[in-house]
Amino acid sequence: MNLNLATRNSQPGFASGYAPASPETRNPKLATGSLQPATRNQASPPAKPAKSSIQSTWFCVELPIIEYQKARDLQSYLVSARKDKIINSDIILILEHPPVFTLGRRGGLENLRISESFLEKSKIPVIHVERGGDITFHGPGQIVVYPIINLEKARLTVTDYVSNLEEVMIQTAKDSGVQAQRNGLNRGVWVGKKKLGSIGIAVRRGISFHGMALNVNLSLEPFNWINPCGLHNIKMTSIQQEFSHPVSLSHIRQTVKQHFESVFGVDLAPTGIKELYRDLKLQTLLSG
Repeated sequence: MNLNLATRNSQPGFASGYAPASPETRNPKLATGSLQPATRNQASPPAKPAKSSIQSTWFCVELPIIEYQKARDLQSYLVSARKDKIINSDIILILEHPPVFTLGRRGGLENLRISESFLEKSKIPVIHVERGGDITFHGPGQIVVYPIINLEKARLTVTDYVSNLEEVMIQTAKDSGVQAQRNGLNRGVWVGKKKLGSIGIAVRRGISFHGMALNVNLSLEPFNWINPCGLHNIKMTSIQQEFSHPVSLSHIRQTVKQHFESVFGVDLAPTGIKELYRDLKLQTLLSG
């Protein structure tokens, strides 16, 4: 197979991780000039956070369906801004992608089970990226979360961080009546022998990016065209398939945010992408 994979030079580390859950929606504003979200006094984090951070507030940017490469460029931009202290808070991006296959650093075309001509007819791109893991599929109806986190300041090891992402998905599924769990076969979350959610992260200059993908109500057919995560003879599933009833994507988004707050012991400050870009440009001008 002679596919032209979209590639980009980068030098991050990567890996694959544990924690708990509960909260509410807030509406703080960006603090002028410092790019820190407004904070408020709050009780201590839940009793079982996975060696998580000190209580803090993170920006939460919700986006609609966005092309994979555009989201990747945005992450790269935010990683640099976080490392250079242009942004003094961690950020999570919550979004969906149009159909796309992505290959992690361990990924190879041997786990793409369809012909090049079939792939061309499907019009689904294949993109080679810097995250950990092998091949996976993203599409509408799958909630993708990209946390841009300074792991050292958050006092999180990579293992704890990955475990926390798994716990967010486990608790989100539980709220929809689906019992998911970890599986020693592969990081992510599973329902029996079927995989419900995947994790693939990268770490550049101490800042995490990429993240987790939770199958809510997407078409699972493209997963049959690959060996998901490089694993043979496994099936993927979704919350809707396990629940056997239509599931509201917007409701699951809210649940994901709540469990991010409880598992990581943080507050999420809703922030618009235009607002974030405007303040980033202002900070760049002020510092220059």
